Amino acid sequence: MSAVEGHLPIVKTLRCADEAATQALARQLAGQVALRQALVELRGDLGAGKTTLVRHVLQALGVQGRIKSPTYAVVEPYNVAGLPIWHFDFYRFNDPQEWEDAGFRDIFASPGLKLVEWPDKAGSALPPADLQVDMVLLDDDARSITLTASTTLGRTLLEGLPE
Repeated sequence: MSAVEGHLPIVKTLRCADEAATQALARQLAGQVALRQALVELRGDLGAGKTTLVRHVLQALGVQGRIKSPTYAVVEPYNVAGLPIWHFDFYRFNDPQEWEDAGFRDIFASPGLKLVEWPDKAGSALPPADLQVDMVLLDDDARSITLTASTTLGRTLLEGLPE
């Protein structure tokens, strides 16, 4: 079931008052088995907290050491206990064709977790996301995080989060 097939997406909006609350959300997401095969898009302005959320998810999944932003490398691969994970940042793409030229189609067709910052820069080349995370920095340094599930897998992830 997906929004593409005519079903409405499921949406949940949370307020994270500080980085500790963002870290708690990341742990809740990482604690779900469904996340291990998900495509998660992270959207928001510069400084909204996309990379911070990804870092916390990766740490909660067991990634050790420094977790760097893939802004220049475009992708940072990880493997934790047999779980392949890719963290993408398409911020520097000028044309969606760059996604095709980079050969990412095979990665997105393979098993594992894909975390994608700036997905709009890849245009329609990306497959549909299971979960879209929209982050907005609020005036009090808190963040509004809207999670939209467009697939059955995404819905499972949202249902696994506390109210």
